[in-house]
Amino acid sequence: MIYLNNAATTVRKPPCVAQAVAAALAGAGSSSRGAAEDDLAAARLVMEARFALAELFGFNRPERVVFTANATLALNTAIFGTVRPGDRVVATAYEHNSVLRPLSLLAAERGVRVDYVPVAPSGSVAMEDFDRLVAPGTHLVVISHASNLTGSVLPVAQVAALAHARGALVLVDAAQTAGAWPVGMAELGADLLAFTGHKALMGPQGTGGLLVAPGVEVRPLLHGGTGVQSALPHQPAGYPEHLEAGTLNTPGIAGLGAAARFVAEAGVERIRAHDAALRRRFAAAVRDLPGVMLYGEGDGMDHVATVALNVGDLDSARVADELAHTYGIATRAGLHCAPRAHGALGTRGQGAVRFSFGYYTTEAEVDAAVAALAEIARGAQ
Repeated sequence: MIYLNNAATTVRKPPCVAQAVAAALAGAGSSSRGAAEDDLAAARLVMEARFALAELFGFNRPERVVFTANATLALNTAIFGTVRPGDRVVATAYEHNSVLRPLSLLAAERGVRVDYVPVAPSGSVAMEDFDRLVAPGTHLVVISHASNLTGSVLPVAQVAALAHARGALVLVDAAQTAGAWPVGMAELGADLLAFTGHKALMGPQGTGGLLVAPGVEVRPLLHGGTGVQSALPHQPAGYPEHLEAGTLNTPGIAGLGAAARFVAEAGVERIRAHDAALRRRFAAAVRDLPGVMLYGEGDGMDHVATVALNVGDLDSARVADELAHTYGIATRAGLHCAPRAHGALGTRGQGAVRFSFGYYTTEAEVDAAVAALAEIARGAQ
């Protein structure tokens, strides 16, 4: 199988990840739940992972790196933990359902006003729209660092500067960029940053986290045991326990820490250059195929290694199935949990076929995907 669905999850991981998970399963106890050697070993693994991720994200407060099961839980924690009834929130039409659905619930049940910065048919977003919608009194701005559909990298730092000037907090969804693109809390201007472990970070599924800047407080989404201050009737105020209830996924976190160290050693800029070269190679080869339509290519923005396209009027699921079952190439079809983005691009009915490349993708695999798509396109004429 040629795996080109890395925007969903990476299948190929650095060997150190599986080794770290296996070692933790074999010898780590329960972090913050005991003083025996196995329990202390678990606590050390968790602490080392916090420090590795804080360093990778240029964040000098590792205790405010909060572990979650994925970016979805991190985003829900941030949104429900900061937005109050009657608040005003601005997001973009590029957002994932991990943002859209919580905001929809808050609008329906708690009177929260939500405005969405539009995405043009080309895939572009305009700073003028952010300027218009992020009005004084806005409480929170939620923005994807990169679209999970087109790979477009949004102008987060500019938006954050605008939001802060008008008194708003900024929540960045870095699910598509962490590990594949430079992600710095200070450089982006993020007050809150959600990430997942199983995409470009190349860590295990079931891992992720939320970075919470100093001075930003988040009401806990989950309440329960923390292993410390057990006499309190409420969650401890200190981080990370404030947002970490229940026993942590120590084997997964150990693997995530190993992945973060691997990415740091490999070099994020080198990974970005590798991915960008593959994306350029693929896009240049398929854009002139008969009937092939690429989305987001004229948006004027940088891109992570993701390309969305359709072949004529073929249903995207049909194309993805043929790629998988005839050619052994894994892609992702449908709406990609991003219905507003598809609506903006005019693909809500057809969906799109998403090709997404990663650290272990080769030029030969890209060329095989181009050849397969060319045959499908010719057959559709």
